Amino acid sequence: MYDKVSTDLKFVEREKEVEKFWEDEHIFEKSIKMREGCKPYVFYDGPPTANGKPHIGHVETRVIKDMIPRYRAMKGYMVPRKAGWDTHGLPVELEVEKKLGLDGKDQIEQYGLEPFIRECKESVWKYKGMWEDFSNTVGFWADMDDPYVTYENNFIESEWWALKQIWDKGLLYKGFKVVPYCPRCGTPLSSHEVAQGYKDVKERSAIARFKVKGEDAYILAWTTTPWTLPSNLALCVNPAEDYVKVRTGDGYTYYIAQALADTVLGGDYEVLENYKGRDLEYKEYEPLYGCSVPLSEKQHKKAYYVVCDTYVTLTDGTGIVHIAPAFGEDDANVGRRYDLPFVQLVDAKGDMTNETPFAGTFVKDADPLVLKDLESRGLLFSAPAFEHSYPHCWRCGTPLIYYARESWFIKMTAVKEDLIRNNNTINWVPDSIGKGRFGDWLENIQDWGISRNRYWGTPLNIWECECGYQHSIGSIEELKGMSDNCPEDIELHRPYIDNVNIKCPKCGRLMKRVPEVIDCWFDSGAMPFAQHHYPFENKELFESQFPAQFISEAVDQTRGWFYSLLAESTLLFNKAPYENVVVMGLVLDENGQKMSKSKGNAVDPFDTLAAHGADAIRWFFYTCCASWLPKRYQDKAVTEGQRKFMGTLWNTYAFWVLYANIDNFDATKYTLEYDKLPVMDKWLLSKMNSMVKCVDDNLMNYQIPEAARSLQEFVDDMSNWYVRRSRERFWAKGMEQDKINAYMTLYTALVTAAKAAAPMIPFMTEQIYQNIVRKIDADALESIHLCDFPEVKEEWIDTSLEQDMDEVLKAVVMGRAARNAANIKNRQPIAQMYIKADHALSEFYVKIIEDELNVKKVAFSDDVRAFTSYSFKPQLKTVGPKYGKLLGQIRQALAGIDGSAAMDTLNESGALTFDFGGQEVVLTRDDLLIDVSQKDGYVTEEDNYLTVVLDTNLTPELVEEGFVREIISKIQTMRKEAGFEVMDHIAVYQDDNDRIAGLLKANADEIKAEVMADTIFLGRMGGYAKEWSINGEKVMLGVEKTMK
Repeated sequence: MYDKVSTDLKFVEREKEVEKFWEDEHIFEKSIKMREGCKPYVFYDGPPTANGKPHIGHVETRVIKDMIPRYRAMKGYMVPRKAGWDTHGLPVELEVEKKLGLDGKDQIEQYGLEPFIRECKESVWKYKGMWEDFSNTVGFWADMDDPYVTYENNFIESEWWALKQIWDKGLLYKGFKVVPYCPRCGTPLSSHEVAQGYKDVKERSAIARFKVKGEDAYILAWTTTPWTLPSNLALCVNPAEDYVKVRTGDGYTYYIAQALADTVLGGDYEVLENYKGRDLEYKEYEPLYGCSVPLSEKQHKKAYYVVCDTYVTLTDGTGIVHIAPAFGEDDANVGRRYDLPFVQLVDAKGDMTNETPFAGTFVKDADPLVLKDLESRGLLFSAPAFEHSYPHCWRCGTPLIYYARESWFIKMTAVKEDLIRNNNTINWVPDSIGKGRFGDWLENIQDWGISRNRYWGTPLNIWECECGYQHSIGSIEELKGMSDNCPEDIELHRPYIDNVNIKCPKCGRLMKRVPEVIDCWFDSGAMPFAQHHYPFENKELFESQFPAQFISEAVDQTRGWFYSLLAESTLLFNKAPYENVVVMGLVLDENGQKMSKSKGNAVDPFDTLAAHGADAIRWFFYTCCASWLPKRYQDKAVTEGQRKFMGTLWNTYAFWVLYANIDNFDATKYTLEYDKLPVMDKWLLSKMNSMVKCVDDNLMNYQIPEAARSLQEFVDDMSNWYVRRSRERFWAKGMEQDKINAYMTLYTALVTAAKAAAPMIPFMTEQIYQNIVRKIDADALESIHLCDFPEVKEEWIDTSLEQDMDEVLKAVVMGRAARNAANIKNRQPIAQMYIKADHALSEFYVKIIEDELNVKKVAFSDDVRAFTSYSFKPQLKTVGPKYGKLLGQIRQALAGIDGSAAMDTLNESGALTFDFGGQEVVLTRDDLLIDVSQKDGYVTEEDNYLTVVLDTNLTPELVEEGFVREIISKIQTMRKEAGFEVMDHIAVYQDDNDRIAGLLKANADEIKAEVMADTIFLGRMGGYAKEWSINGEKVMLGVEKTMK
């Protein structure tokens, strides 16, 4: 009837079979089609770049982004899942540069822009097949046959529409600003790109001596970027802070902040004068480097004097900072306010210019040269080493510099309040990231540096005329309407678009497009509308799928995709683009270190998937910790999760199939009659419905680990309690009602658990469903992933029944712990166990406890103090500080109290109270050292309100019975080792031990019934033989299959 189920945990090959079934039968496509017309639940997939290989972090993101849509589809929603590819930007250009052996923009332009762009377009598909195989292997369902591609004309045209909307609102502008700049890539970066590339570095700073004009004194100014000192134009103090003029022991006179004088000068100085910072304003000094003087004079602007600004702090340095307006935003602001000249002695490649003594040296390499030069001229006070977090290019790794240049910006500061308000409508998981990390980012929002001085990207759609007029083109139709040389099949990329001119509406001359392309993060942020070529077509489709109900990416996207989506949606539609976002923590190695190829600690996702299978890795990511926390990837943790959850579920399924095949049991021919069920069956169905309710509620609220834990607990209860307690019901001969009840109860629980777990472990649950549902029901839906999520039957949930069984389980666990403490195996019968609890359980539950713990008699008692005694001493570290003088009296009082009565008082009131000559002493549990001693022959286990006491005294009769159980266990083990089927009858052989021979003879009927033996042969050997040591007795046993 059902396919035989192997109990090995080799799931990889099985998953490949399921993957082929989904592909051959178009199950994903059917899951979309069958929900057409249903309420949509929209998921946006953050587009990967196909010119890089997937890593283990992509497994995490893929499995979360797959699971929630699967769940929502089973809940009856239509869940469109359009895949996409992020194809523009520096990552692609750098890959192509490497392939072609090019280094930098000059060589790209020598190679030729057109062939370079062609290479970029081909490069983005380098690993497309690998990504698709990877997605299929992990079970990530998405429409990869019709993806959106950010380099396609339709996508770019939608972006042009968006940029024109922003332009028309006056929010897109060209500005000369200090921007984060990558000298290697020759382009500015946006603030959210900068946020992704910080590295901790150790460097040397400089405290330089600036000679005061007309005085034998120096101003001490600190900088963390010595390479900017040749471009120095001013020194800045805080106008409200205190400064001093001091003479040091070596005869130098310095100006410095009073609060930092001791730190910098070491205390060996005399204060000559005191000032407020404002008193020093316009004090002149001699230029540190003469190379900046001609450039300053050419601009007819004054430089080399003290200026004031409140941004200067006294937390470090000297309280005086050097100002180079070309290399810092604060510097530039001060420079504008004081009308300082503009001096930029660094070129676009990040090299010092010919005017400086360090011509052609990269700025970071110039730092030690500047320090050495200053020292040789007596102008370096000190060069303190310091460690700080410094921004590097997020793609090429080059240290960024802050560099004044002309760039295009989107005025995000103008929509700051809208951004914050829209963000507050989003359900962030966890809330702390949305309101904290992301919310704080929005509170300090900066204008978006949108332009890039690069080649492979969406061209910025601004045309400029010599007359100064600028025009934003919003569509291909508008471009063709204004141009006389636009090809009919124009490709919206450089260099093709660079050749298209338009006529200036103001003066009639030809306008040329500006050379910049835009930030590739704008591409990914545009996907909600650009994927549909909105507004040029699919208007209704876009409006029905905006905003998304769900997105999810790793925490590093907080200032990446999460931001670009919100920014563009706010600018264009003034609403949040997503309603719920699940943030995922980064995947680290087992030691908590960031993975990298250079460290040799990177985990290959393909090797991992080939070793464990997708379901096991999916389960690891759902259960290891809260989704937003960093995850330490460990193979052993994956294996353990697979064993504990998947292995348990699979073996329970295999158990059911084994006996259903023996009995030819067809579940479609019976109904589950709840009123006829015994307590154990009702308990499992109650737990099952409680589990479904818990999983449903948690997945509905994106609480993934909680949902997974509920499933795991249920599967554990089903296997290790229900099946354990009901096993003999499946062994019964015939098909009595009790056996039918057991089959149908376990069948219902298996199918329900499989459906509830299907979004999480889609492969294994599909196999279970295909074998025990579709094999026997021709009308069943083709796949478990076309089924509805299980509905809760509230009437089957019996909380009091669950609580009673929980009490039984707790008593059993504590009883086993007591056995372990007494070093008595579970197969050794025990005469009696006492339980103290809030209430006594019925005889039905008592019998379960007796059977599970192999105890002849379980009795409930209100008082088990006869088996234990308690003694108390004061905890000196807490009692000493509170009652030090009374310590002797406290010791004496504790030594003399009735331990059991005192323990009752402590449990009831939480404290013991004493009176010593009118002074009250209150001792809580934290103030006491409690020693528990047990009566000989008894072992006690306590846990809050529950206490179990095990009688460990063994009579000869009990010992013999334990011997027999050990013998049965060894024979059952040999049956498995010999490969016998569960219904095979056997003969048992014994030799070499008279005592065990006697036990076999005296208990032959019981042993034969337990191990399905027809005969026991004593004093001879046959079949599969093995030597055992049973309770210290060596014996040879043999088992042989018999024909019956």
